[in-house]
Amino acid sequence: MSSTMQLAQRALLTEHGLEPRNLEQVFGKMLAHRVDYADLYFQYSRAESWALEEGIVKSGSFNIDQGVGVRAVSGEKTAFAYSDDITLHALEDAALATRAIARQGGKQTAAHMHVGKARALYLPHDPIATLKADDKVALLEKLERMARSLDPRVTQVMANLAGEYDVILVARNDGLMSADIRPLVRLSLQVIVESNGRREQGSAGGGGRFGYDYFSDEILQRYAKEAVHQAVVNLDARPAPAGNMTVVLGSGWPGILLHEAVGHGLEGDFNRKGSSAFSGRIGERVAAKGVTVVDDGTIKDRRGSLNVDDEGNPTQRTVLIEDGILRGYLQDTMNARLMGVPVTGNARRESFAHLPIPRMTNTMMLNGDKTPEEIIASVKHGLYAANFGGGQVDITSGKFVFSTTEAYMIEDGKITYPVKGATLIGNGPEALTRVSMIGNDMALDPGVGTCGKEGQSVPVGVGQPTIRIDGLTVGGTA
Repeated sequence: MSSTMQLAQRALLTEHGLEPRNLEQVFGKMLAHRVDYADLYFQYSRAESWALEEGIVKSGSFNIDQGVGVRAVSGEKTAFAYSDDITLHALEDAALATRAIARQGGKQTAAHMHVGKARALYLPHDPIATLKADDKVALLEKLERMARSLDPRVTQVMANLAGEYDVILVARNDGLMSADIRPLVRLSLQVIVESNGRREQGSAGGGGRFGYDYFSDEILQRYAKEAVHQAVVNLDARPAPAGNMTVVLGSGWPGILLHEAVGHGLEGDFNRKGSSAFSGRIGERVAAKGVTVVDDGTIKDRRGSLNVDDEGNPTQRTVLIEDGILRGYLQDTMNARLMGVPVTGNARRESFAHLPIPRMTNTMMLNGDKTPEEIIASVKHGLYAANFGGGQVDITSGKFVFSTTEAYMIEDGKITYPVKGATLIGNGPEALTRVSMIGNDMALDPGVGTCGKEGQSVPVGVGQPTIRIDGLTVGGTA
């Protein structure tokens, strides 16, 4: 048995007077009538956050949470109950509550519990314990000093350090028992600069599934430079022009546009219900030639990666769009069964108190054959979007609106002056067909992404190379 499974069993079963045979008893009660699928999701999590402002750490929080979610699925119906009390009595009560949706029919037999294969994309350690409290405060203070030293116009620095230790154990009615121990850290920085009465801001940060020791002086210096650079650039930015123009998206974090405008539309539940702009289009051309989009939950130490998803299935690399052709959707167990396709390991939930739904992990567009310089040089007049802030998308229509946090005008094949207030407006599926050049500089984001869907937030990753999109609407302030 893997060390991860041993640690998870000790924390989530043994500690509460439970053992695998008790889980078989619970499934026995759930399967008194016929259901298609049932699972138990145990979770123990510790999380902390430290915030620095005006030169001092003004706030800190620490939270411990634990509980179990009990779910039964019959056809398209789902029964779900959860409890923060991990006891056999609470489990049996929840199991009885889920039987309401069961079909009449022969009693099913609960399978004997067996342990699934283990994978190790990240170390099963507690990141919160990798640094003493005084050292966490010192790290934030050092980051502030670095940012202020880079430019005298820096007037405010805000930094946040967060860590999470998440232990999960999934038991299913087919007898499979899987576990995962998920470390997660994140450091974010925001600076405000002021000159001649004008104030602008910039931000940077990163993280992943490792300890706080990742944040070396070199990493801190990089975050400080990025945040200050972005803020200073915006001090000199002119109002952005509006109109229909060629847009070049930078590599890395700008992949958030791909995630929002296209990725959500490729999740199985939207497509099973026919509410996505991509519904029923498998095998059709949905993007320009050369566009390949994958979702990969198996990248080592990445924020969006998981050893197993929240149904105990191994995550995988799923090709969604290949050379412009739609190849598949992201699936959890229920939607895969109802659509008659394989599970892709994309069932995710915010906590034991939430139902799993199909979600992205690390979603990215793969490399093309052009250099970023070639792409910029090809544009007579257009916008270069180096970084993004927030955005909104309508899954059914595919329409999106994204605001840039760092953008420049391109004139006669050269990046000229920075612009402020540019928003990108378009339709996700249509924008994919307008991709005319794809760079060879694919990069992943630094590890800051959080995705919201149906009120649930989960950590994700995005990535892409530099790409050129023709005829995108730019909303400006000029």
